[in-house]
Amino acid sequence: MTDATPALRVGLVGSGFMGRCHANAFRAVGGLFDLPVRVELACLADIDESSAARNAAELGFERSTGDWRTLAAADDVDLVAITAPNSLHEPIALEAIKRGKAVYCEKPLATDSDGALRMQRAAADAGVQTVVGFNFLSNPLIALAKEILESGDIGVVTGFRGRHAEDYFASPDAPHTFRTEPEGGGALADLGSHVVSLARHLVGPISEVAGDLTTIVPERPESAGSANLKPVPVDDMAHALVRFENGAAGSFEANWSASGRTMDLSFEITGSTGSIRFTQERMNELLVCTERGRTSGYTKIEAGPEHPPYGRFCPAPGHQLGFNDLKVIEVSRLVESVATGTPTFPDFREACRIQQTIDTIRRSSDQRQWLAVESG
Repeated sequence: MTDATPALRVGLVGSGFMGRCHANAFRAVGGLFDLPVRVELACLADIDESSAARNAAELGFERSTGDWRTLAAADDVDLVAITAPNSLHEPIALEAIKRGKAVYCEKPLATDSDGALRMQRAAADAGVQTVVGFNFLSNPLIALAKEILESGDIGVVTGFRGRHAEDYFASPDAPHTFRTEPEGGGALADLGSHVVSLARHLVGPISEVAGDLTTIVPERPESAGSANLKPVPVDDMAHALVRFENGAAGSFEANWSASGRTMDLSFEITGSTGSIRFTQERMNELLVCTERGRTSGYTKIEAGPEHPPYGRFCPAPGHQLGFNDLKVIEVSRLVESVATGTPTFPDFREACRIQQTIDTIRRSSDQRQWLAVESG
């Protein structure tokens, strides 16, 4: 890659946890993947001018702004990456799309299905590339799991059990954030969307759900250290029974009050002749049981260079990828997609389907009955 290589200039909105993951990935991707463009960090938008300037300097952006609208309108920004609170995803994305820019949005895509559908349709009408940050799908072992399922090595899939449990709201002293506002979507949207994305990717579309949402901590401090308590209007824990279009059945759990759990994004897929197990807590291992291995139970498969693109990061098996590496893989696909004009996955269309499933689980819990998931 030389100075004559075309540039893809990135504008990033937000510099919190996920914003830094994005910035790190954009900085690293060109050194690990052979890309048709150079990635340049053009502009960072943050909550105010001083925060934006400080974080832009730290993260390597050329300039900064305290107004995301300025970033979205900038002529020298080709791609807008959105890591702002959920309620801002839609207005930022729609402004960027209106100006013909590609959009890389963190999940969940919007605060509800209507917003997600507006975003999907706007992107389709404008013909811009979109990617949504379900980065756990980028694990090479998830690709291997999908390959095993499609090969028929575990027979016909009959069941899926998925869980995403963490403990960042386990303490009643944990204060409100944008996640505990109605627009944040609760544990179901924050964590459950990852379970839904994996289930759809590996097993297929979901046709019906029966949800049950629970608020464990009814009041939380309105801010860190505050003695003033505010009601919690969202779920801390969500469960759902699900039926897939292909006849498989399953269950989901999302829980951000699971004491002792820091990253339990896990699933087990059962087939007629075997099964697959995975947990993000051991993200470099996939456990597989096939008919040929019934007497010995599960076989552990360790990630290695034979599981692309692991070899881009390390030539030796067993040395392991990490969370931020998944973001680099996701960004590599995003950059290739934008540069070549070819679609990638998951895009706004897939994220909209995930949002529709999440919203249907919530409505099902409210109505205390099974509901069909929209497919439009």
